[in-house]
Amino acid sequence: MQTTPTPQPARSRRELLTGLGAAAAAPLLLGGTARSAPRNGAAHRPVPAARTILLRGAALVLTMDPASGSGPLGSMENADVLMRNGAIAAVGTALQAPPGARVVDVSGKLVMPGFVDAHTHLWQAAIRGGCTDGNLFGWFERCTDPARGRLTPAALHSFVRLAALDAVQSGVTTLVDWSDIFDYDLIESYVRALAGTGVRFTYAMFPPRPDAVLVTKVKRDLVDPVPLGALQVATHAARAAQDLNRAHWEAAQELGVMLNSHVLERPEQRADDPIGVLADIGALGPRLLVNHAVHLTDEEIAAVADHDARAVHCPLSNMRLASGVMRLPEFRRRGVKIGLGLDGGTNDTSDFQALMKTAIGLQRARALDAGVFPQVPDVLRMATLGGAEALGIADRVGSLTPGKRADLVVIDPAALNFAPRFEWAGQIVFNGRPENIDSVFVDGRPLKFGGALVDVDTSRVVREAEAAATRLRMAG
Repeated sequence: MQTTPTPQPARSRRELLTGLGAAAAAPLLLGGTARSAPRNGAAHRPVPAARTILLRGAALVLTMDPASGSGPLGSMENADVLMRNGAIAAVGTALQAPPGARVVDVSGKLVMPGFVDAHTHLWQAAIRGGCTDGNLFGWFERCTDPARGRLTPAALHSFVRLAALDAVQSGVTTLVDWSDIFDYDLIESYVRALAGTGVRFTYAMFPPRPDAVLVTKVKRDLVDPVPLGALQVATHAARAAQDLNRAHWEAAQELGVMLNSHVLERPEQRADDPIGVLADIGALGPRLLVNHAVHLTDEEIAAVADHDARAVHCPLSNMRLASGVMRLPEFRRRGVKIGLGLDGGTNDTSDFQALMKTAIGLQRARALDAGVFPQVPDVLRMATLGGAEALGIADRVGSLTPGKRADLVVIDPAALNFAPRFEWAGQIVFNGRPENIDSVFVDGRPLKFGGALVDVDTSRVVREAEAAATRLRMAG
């Protein structure tokens, strides 16, 4: 779900630094002493702090790599996962622990790649639960635009950190944040908040005017120095903005990054002819990511497929805003690479398990057919390797293939909502909730461990977001 672009007033460096806190500026390091924050006064849990970690004895590992296991999900039972220097070193049974390795007992638990949230707007946590009776345009008018116009760097940092950590605790290890935040101090605050969480992220920046200088500066000075950060150029394809769309595409080409556009979320946007615009400016290809894509014709779906453009399905927000249901089976038949997106404030939560369940359920309700695409293996793949393929990073993340980065989650099925065991893959999708995510590793570093976020005072994060939201409302 995009937001209508409204330039922001300039903010001072002093205002940017107010209230950011040291934690966001100092990401976790495996070489240091990492501990999980106490919950409700509970004692600290020890967290692995070695560069080599062996997850020992998982009841089930879903590698998402058929060459590394059985079936389409690459399943392995009673298996170990070895992480070394931030990468997957080995997956198999009875692996030997290398000298100095930290061994973590995951017996009875499930291990799989972390979720890829291919489209979100984290700052919109500021307006969670708002405008619940509005469609996309009502959401713009009454929620998004007024809140965005009152943002300060400190408030923005609080909202982005809150939402990013919420995504991490749901098992998200990679996210793409489409952002039309324009002032440089606000952008800097946004990127610092993302970097401070330790999540792998792409900042998809919407320049309000043809300004390759600003985009280059953001990439060079803010994003490139963050090892887990990447940049895309964001746009909103429409005939009325075709010159700006072309400038965005030229900037993306110059920087060697993807172009990221909202496309036909609502039927009223048919007059924008976004697919035609993207074709006319030469952007229709494998370095194009289109979000929502709900109201495409057969010919437009064929054009996306024929040019190997990528797509993101956002079922929870499309349902919430009465936007419609993406024609996933048609995209599948054409071979389009598709990921899943939480889509920020119009999802209201970062519950990736609910996202997967909804992606299946909406298609069944639409087709009156329980056998329609996607099935459980399909949606688990879309949530992991499929999202990585859509983003062009499947060589690095998305499966537990030796050599790829160690982005993974540990799921505890021993819970009232999950047990007893029947078909665990199906239970991940249909029974799972964020609280079943026991641990989250990104680049081999624990961001969540033993059910708690690592080195995060969640009470403080919530307090600061509440205070920022109060100031935002008072400024209105």
